[in-house]
Amino acid sequence: MTGSGGPVATFSVWDYVVFAGLILFAAGIGLFQAIRGRKDTSSNEFLLGGRQMTAVPVALSLTASFMSGITVIGTPAEAYLYGTPYWLFVFSYSIMSAISAEIFVPLFYRLGITSTYEYLEMRFNKLIRIIGTCMYIAQTVLYTGMVIYAPALALNQITGLDLWGVLVATGVVCIIYCTLGGLKAVIWTDVFQMIIMLAGFVAVIARGSVLQGGLGRIWNDSYHGGRLETFSFDPDPLRRHSFWTIVVGGSLMWASMYSINQSQVQRYISCKTLTHAKLSLYVNMVGLWVTVSLAMLSGLTMYSIYKDCDPFTNKDVGATDQLLPYLVMDILADFPGLPGLFVAAAYSGTLSTVSSSINALVAVTVEDFMKPAWPWLTERQLSWVNMGMSVFYGAVCIGMAGIASLMGNILQAALSIFGMISGPLLGLYLLGIFFRYVNSIGGLVGLISGLVITLWVGIGAQLYPPLPEKTLRLPLSVEGCISWDMNQTTTVTPFSTVTTPNPRTALTDSWYSLSYLYFCPVGILVTMITGLIVSAISGGCKQEKLQPELFIRMSDLLCFGCSRANTEKSKSDLIEKEPNPIQGLDSPVFYDNEIALKEKDLEKITRF
Repeated sequence: MTGSGGPVATFSVWDYVVFAGLILFAAGIGLFQAIRGRKDTSSNEFLLGGRQMTAVPVALSLTASFMSGITVIGTPAEAYLYGTPYWLFVFSYSIMSAISAEIFVPLFYRLGITSTYEYLEMRFNKLIRIIGTCMYIAQTVLYTGMVIYAPALALNQITGLDLWGVLVATGVVCIIYCTLGGLKAVIWTDVFQMIIMLAGFVAVIARGSVLQGGLGRIWNDSYHGGRLETFSFDPDPLRRHSFWTIVVGGSLMWASMYSINQSQVQRYISCKTLTHAKLSLYVNMVGLWVTVSLAMLSGLTMYSIYKDCDPFTNKDVGATDQLLPYLVMDILADFPGLPGLFVAAAYSGTLSTVSSSINALVAVTVEDFMKPAWPWLTERQLSWVNMGMSVFYGAVCIGMAGIASLMGNILQAALSIFGMISGPLLGLYLLGIFFRYVNSIGGLVGLISGLVITLWVGIGAQLYPPLPEKTLRLPLSVEGCISWDMNQTTTVTPFSTVTTPNPRTALTDSWYSLSYLYFCPVGILVTMITGLIVSAISGGCKQEKLQPELFIRMSDLLCFGCSRANTEKSKSDLIEKEPNPIQGLDSPVFYDNEIALKEKDLEKITRF
């Protein structure tokens, strides 16, 4: 009986058919792109789609690449356990989109780079570029391992699918269409997978609404269960989720993901014009709003059904990340194929993230390590290198999946990884873009200082989890459960969080209890303050050696058409004039004179 506990159904034949059919169709998109683009095997085509992508597919791909299986499974569980404060991330997505579109997109697009970390060598030196690339590779491999492992574990225990079989299959499918189709295959597959993810949420909400007697009943149950207390303006930085931790900390954390993360930057610089690149981020913002709202509503639907019989407390599932798959098998088993659709949604989220990560890892490895080391490689040789690296990183990410089992709450752990590593990197980029006098010594010392501090607090928080009064997990009940085992009691027991190690000190209850969303702002501040001080002490940077294209311009901000309204004119100019090696389609060569005059005003602001 739905909502009363006990075992649930497993996959039917039709579920396997739907699941396998959708996944094979996704892989087929990669093969189609490989066949269609077989005449152009250049590295630029493989890694950037020939820089001919348009805004909408890129936007959906941007959304899908971080709306992973962790999001599909973890975000509804977040709403079920903690309520709707997580929905406040819609504000973070808006701020993140503005920062990325108005500051970083024009910069990277103008420079015409393939690897985000090329900028670090242009602005600072080769050593900082290599360190930045290595930090990205470590972060992405660890995150991707978590993305593969977590949904596979949940789906294995609920559907009976073999755990390591799912892990290996995920890697193999991603390797196939990344290796053969490159970025175009990844983007168009992400578009399809995004549709599948949203369809999975809608199926859960629709069926749950029918069972509960409408969305009004779900909303009412959530209200009385304390799940709708969204806005908390408590300024305490130790509070896990509040308006300030999410809007301030969350905005900067997501900005670090979208502004400088190779997986995302590689997508929007693949657009055919700067306008398409900026527009893709704003369309992506709407996609993120829709996705997180549907995920939250799925979690509230789950609470309405299980408010009197929590499957986790009742030991029907072994981990909170298995709650949504359990719900799916509980309420959708009577509709052959629908559980398969949901599992395909979670699996699609995993595929989109893994494929994005593999393609981005290949890009930074080839651009930052292989091309400088072996500049004589031909385009054909590079295409084989790209394919070989896709296979290598696919295997590495599958291998790293085992480490993810030690990370606890997958949604929080995934975001913590980005905060710890991307925070200092974003601080370094902000130093380079806005402060002309910051030199390589200041940048290097700032980056290392920021990384040390964020790793300290992040690892400490993993070893000494915050106390329950800071995480504020909401109460759950098993009073309505039917006892399936005569030896099993149905008394309500206090819901316990992760066991707290002893003894706890003032450090563990303050510094290590800092909200995980503040890891990124801490990294940014430490990196920037240290970099500015060290640069001032070491004599600053000789400005005449710096290219003006490496800094933000007045004309970059809120200006969709500054690079030239008509793309055709820009392309014809490219034929007549050979651009500077560090300039892209929207380089200053093609800017109007009056725009160049505005930049003089900016120099007065940015000169420190």
